[in-house]
Amino acid sequence: MMPPKGREHCQGLPPDVLSDLPDYFIDDILMRLPCKDAVRTSVLSRKWRYHWCRLAKFKLDESLWKTQKDKFYPSVKFRKIVYQLLTHHKGPIIKFKLDIAYLERCPEIDNFIYFLSRKDIQHLVLHLSRHELYKLPSSLFICSQLRHLNLHNCSIHHPSTFQGFDKLISLELCKVTISSELLESLISHCPLLEQLVLKISKTINVIKINARMLRSFDFTGSISSICLKNVPLLAKVSLIYERSSMEAENFDYAKFFESCSALEHLLLNFGYGEFFADEAPTRLPFYLDRVKHFHLSHIQLKESYKLSCALCLIRSFPYLEYLKIEVWVYNEGDSGIQESLELDRFSDVTFNHLREVMLESFGGTTPEMQLIKILLAKSPVLVKMQIVPAFQIDLIDARSETLTELLKFHHASPKAEIDYVSY
Repeated sequence: MMPPKGREHCQGLPPDVLSDLPDYFIDDILMRLPCKDAVRTSVLSRKWRYHWCRLAKFKLDESLWKTQKDKFYPSVKFRKIVYQLLTHHKGPIIKFKLDIAYLERCPEIDNFIYFLSRKDIQHLVLHLSRHELYKLPSSLFICSQLRHLNLHNCSIHHPSTFQGFDKLISLELCKVTISSELLESLISHCPLLEQLVLKISKTINVIKINARMLRSFDFTGSISSICLKNVPLLAKVSLIYERSSMEAENFDYAKFFESCSALEHLLLNFGYGEFFADEAPTRLPFYLDRVKHFHLSHIQLKESYKLSCALCLIRSFPYLEYLKIEVWVYNEGDSGIQESLELDRFSDVTFNHLREVMLESFGGTTPEMQLIKILLAKSPVLVKMQIVPAFQIDLIDARSETLTELLKFHHASPKAEIDYVSY
């Protein structure tokens, strides 16, 4: 029997399954697709044509407009995409990410940001052109529903009428231009702020952070001083200084940590700067009883002052459980070290909670060996000490000799194991 042809065949087909899907089911499908594929579904049927315009989450990046045919003028296609959104979108937009970092020029997006401000936007990410700083329009500061804000490569000048982001939980500013006064005002006008990330490329003056709900603070950049004014819940801090801008007379770690009573995780980059107004004390004038994790990055153990700073902080964390130290490697041998780390200087110190230690870029210098000796002798519950050597000493004979010497050190903990990593 021959199969039916023409009209008879069409009449025998089942109804259009795609068109018969309920709206909520189509919306769920589109939410799981990349933006580009979601827009492409408009060709499936008349019902699907503008369904993508009801999406509440969008991500616009170069994958949407960068093609071989259009690689010289990608911003043209970008404008077309923005026009389609402005013209056809209906309903709220809860989450939006715009990544145009690789465009040579930042296209005009003022109207687009104003459009988002009227869409109840809650999660906004703007990665703007790396080639020029874009001055954000004042309409950004009327996004009253914002909960997460992430800004890259822009200039921020919020208006004097700005009343704050009452619902903002997280704020990330990366390679932005903003005055310290405006930054302080912005932070203090976010009463629910819990997470703050600052990656400031240009040196700015003192920042006073007033954020009662703040729990996590990450800073990378160059600054004169940071004052944690009101941070009773701050549990995680990361401070990485890219250039030497910390003046001893302006910055005092003893005062800095005084407001961090809830601190549990601390990362410090010791590569630059002075950390106490005078010479480093034996310990801070107060204990930070909640610190469990301490990470020292790029510390010059052969500098007496830096070594004293590190020891001061370690002594001030009586409940420390995990310690990681990244050594800043030099090639001058042990010359210049003045600090003595003999055990009798630590008779009043015991690291009763320290369970794990990691030492990276280990060079086998005298202060490094003395520090390991102290940690092993003063840590009765230590379980593991991992040592990662610097590449220049990664020789079989050197490893064997160093490990032999380490194993001779007294271990306060019977469970302590030394893991000397080899490449």
